[in-house]
Amino acid sequence: MCGIAGQLNTDNKPVSPAILKRMTDAIAHRGPDGEGHWIEGNLGLGHRRLAIIDLSPAGHQPMVSSNDRYVLTYNGEIYNFRELRTELESKGYWFRSETDSEVVLHALSEWGEKALLKFNGMFAFAFWDRKEKELLLARDRYGIKPLYYYQDENKFLFGSEQKAIIEQPNFDKKVNKKALLEYLTFQNIFTDQTLVEGIHLLPPGHFAKIKLSKKDTKLSRTMYWDYHFSEPETPSSEEEYLEELDRLFKQAINRQLVGDVELGSYLSGGMDSGSITAIATQSFPYLKTFTCGFDLSSASGIELAFDERAKAEAMSARSKTEHYEMVLKAGDMERCLPKLAWHLEEPRVGQSYPNFYASKLASKFVKVVLSGAGGDELFGGYPWRYYRAVVNQDFDHYVDQYYKYWQRLIPRSILKQVFAPIWDDVKDVDTREIFRDVFSTHQNSLEKPEDYINHSLYFEAKTFLHGLFVVEDKLSMAHSLETRVPFMDNDLVDFAMKCPVNLKLNNLGEVVRINENDAGRKSSKYFQKTNDGKKILRRMMKKYIPKEITEAQKQGFSSPDASWFKGESIEFVKRTIFDTKANIYDFLDYNSIEDLIADHLDGKENRRLLIWSLLNLEEILK
Repeated sequence: MCGIAGQLNTDNKPVSPAILKRMTDAIAHRGPDGEGHWIEGNLGLGHRRLAIIDLSPAGHQPMVSSNDRYVLTYNGEIYNFRELRTELESKGYWFRSETDSEVVLHALSEWGEKALLKFNGMFAFAFWDRKEKELLLARDRYGIKPLYYYQDENKFLFGSEQKAIIEQPNFDKKVNKKALLEYLTFQNIFTDQTLVEGIHLLPPGHFAKIKLSKKDTKLSRTMYWDYHFSEPETPSSEEEYLEELDRLFKQAINRQLVGDVELGSYLSGGMDSGSITAIATQSFPYLKTFTCGFDLSSASGIELAFDERAKAEAMSARSKTEHYEMVLKAGDMERCLPKLAWHLEEPRVGQSYPNFYASKLASKFVKVVLSGAGGDELFGGYPWRYYRAVVNQDFDHYVDQYYKYWQRLIPRSILKQVFAPIWDDVKDVDTREIFRDVFSTHQNSLEKPEDYINHSLYFEAKTFLHGLFVVEDKLSMAHSLETRVPFMDNDLVDFAMKCPVNLKLNNLGEVVRINENDAGRKSSKYFQKTNDGKKILRRMMKKYIPKEITEAQKQGFSSPDASWFKGESIEFVKRTIFDTKANIYDFLDYNSIEDLIADHLDGKENRRLLIWSLLNLEEILK
């Protein structure tokens, strides 16, 4: 796991060593174990190393092929690198190190971009062909590792984080107003835009090329992989699916235990992390585990269940792990926000500061940690979302229903009012069309409720899950910690996409009947949080963790901020958001924001996500 950066001057001016070093220095936290730079004329490749596999100098990057034709700067882990190495050795390649980096270098030398489909892991890299004068950039299937880029008429810049690009002299850092509107609608950015004008995020499952021998040196992008959730034509029995899931789940975890450093696991109290821990300890008997809990002395309502330390402790005792905990209090968000915002660069899904502290805790003991991210998105962990749009007249009707739910911060109806100071600059942004465009590559017949559920799973994997990965990468690498996600093993993902919906959701039939027969008085029963989701996963995991965990209602890793924002943190909220001179009001209407936040403080609406987003934005804009 590392950080990469680079510059290609399309006007053929030489790259400055000092500037390239500034770019890699900006992301030094991603790789404290070493740095490297490779410059040849108008191209410069930079690298910061976090040594995980083969800690020797043989793993130094940028890495040059034995024939001197290819140069690689790479960030990630390829879990099937040993199998690929054997295949490459049979073709005559020899290796100087035990790293997966060298396997990636030779695989790209041998197969070009076709190698991307052979990689089972997480990655972002830049690969230079000195003969063809061609730069290849790529990102893993699921977007676990980020890769940002910027291009103007004279140069092309890239980096694991935006801050590497911004280090370029005279870089004019401006807020991307259209991306800001997109974010404040969805609490996420679905397009390739960022909050910095001109900087783009290469989409997951894409590679991109610049070829200097061509007249047009503009970056060209190609999708090489995409999710495809669909119902099987001839489904197997439930028992067969269950047996195969068990095999693939254990295989995925064992693949990701590779490394030459200390390894641990998050243990939230939920079944995904608990099951990963239970299986991992079969190979690592003294695995270290980590939990963040919350001081609930001022919490109320559903937030009283947010502290899951007792469950985590029970599962730690069951798996005999070396367990560490941290308890977060109301003031901890305010305390970490400046550093968190700097690392995060732009907020995305959820309230992520608990993840910041969890990574900080884990980094004190290990260099690699396993996470349960992805289980919900692959196996239908949020049924209350999908049930809202299972019966539809057509695709556009489905979009309308599902789009309403995903207006998480500011509804479309008041965007003009909220964005009044800059409305002329953003009025052409159609957030419904942005939402609709997510489905443009998901070819699927839409005839029955299961088809729409699969559409929803596709949407959430492409947007919500991707946002989670971007956040997790930034916050773990802030502490020089590598996070691995076993659920995103290629074989396990392929299985999940073809697993029938009726093995994921318990009550689809009942919800359909409600929609069909009681259109005027729909029950809210299934539109609230339930334990209906992940049916087959829950059944399989009973082998490894207690029944009371596998049958529990789905709960995310959330802090009791709805209460804190009205109580212990209220003064921080007021002096930040209710300051008429705050930077956010260069873009947003003060009175409109004041009214929205007042609804939260008065207990009329839960706007904790909006408050969190505004606090982040203000810190970023300073």
